[in-house]
Amino acid sequence: MGGFLTIQMKVGISGGIGSGKSYLSEIIASKGFPVYYSDLAARRLMNEDPLIKEQLVSLFGEEVYVNDQLNRPFLASIIFNDSEKREQVNHIVHPRVHQDFLKWVSHQHSKIVFYESALLFENKAYELFDATILVTAPLELKIERIVKRDSCTREQAVARINSQRNEEEYKELATYIIENDERSDIRIALENILKSFYSTSS
Repeated sequence: MGGFLTIQMKVGISGGIGSGKSYLSEIIASKGFPVYYSDLAARRLMNEDPLIKEQLVSLFGEEVYVNDQLNRPFLASIIFNDSEKREQVNHIVHPRVHQDFLKWVSHQHSKIVFYESALLFENKAYELFDATILVTAPLELKIERIVKRDSCTREQAVARINSQRNEEEYKELATYIIENDERSDIRIALENILKSFYSTSS
């Protein structure tokens, strides 16, 4: 197989809701690779980062925080129905998330680190990575997974899927695509991708 890449490689993982990107990330983590979960980081930073808090209060008013914690229902009620406000929040939060990621990377000792994000392609963050993996799945399977996971109706699941951009756009941008259709083994697909990350030199 050859030796590992001699430099630290940053790999982005993404996929639409119900695609199974989190499942893939769990497999990667179980193999001992560090995985940075950007959604969890964003939640933490929106409560802790002074700059984010200042900008969110400036945008939405004092009500966006209650007892120094983000008022998630209040914020969600606004950005779910207003794509412009949602974009503004993304522009506030995601640069800080990426800075936090780079700080996290500096403390990792693995030659390959992974970054999971639902918005990897949507906000052009993919351009900052050495490679990207897009996890896809058939529509009906996505709906089935969302209904089961979130105990919601089919209509609600479809609405969540439709609120995201068409992943066909992202297939052209991704370095690798894993089809998580439960017919093919995504572990084998992952192994093939990992092998490609090894250098040919000894």
